Amino acid sequence: MGKTYWLLVLTEENFRATADREFSLQGVDTRQRRKAVRMAEEDRMMFYISDRQAFAASTTLTSDHFEDHERIWKTHREEEDFPHRVKMRSDVVVDEERWVDANQVGPRLEYVRKWPPEMWPLALVGTLHIIPQRDFTMLEEELKRANIDQSNRRRGRGRRGRRGRRNRGDNRQQPAAAATQD
Repeated sequence: MGKTYWLLVLTEENFRATADREFSLQGVDTRQRRKAVRMAEEDRMMFYISDRQAFAASTTLTSDHFEDHERIWKTHREEEDFPHRVKMRSDVVVDEERWVDANQVGPRLEYVRKWPPEMWPLALVGTLHIIPQRDFTMLEEELKRANIDQSNRRRGRGRRGRRGRRNRGDNRQQPAAAATQD
């Protein structure tokens, strides 16, 4: 069987619980059991943070589904302990200030097309969704782009150098171009 591409919808608090474990483990609630038992090694998972309407990370599963009842994630239902679990490794994780705004990319997803464009978030009601590979790839590329933008800003580089001048490469090309015009 081929890879399955999962979209996991969770709260920011539960995302942080997963991040605190360095994206090594994820649990799914009991209502999602039928889907969760299909999770398998080498499947991919995208993280959507519902209360922030943002995409924040992608992972690869490193185990098949298993059950465990250690309390890690929180919910309003006292009896819920997110027992359907998988081990995983992180692929792309974006810092909070660079999370990908779902309102910008969500309407472009093939998965949400059965809903009217202005109501696309209804497609993400529930915790666990199987999405097309194309959607997963597009979302992961957006995460990577956010990380590239972030690393460029951290270095103080972008179009202009640290002091607001064009970078040296642009200055070097200008005299050469002027010399050929003479």
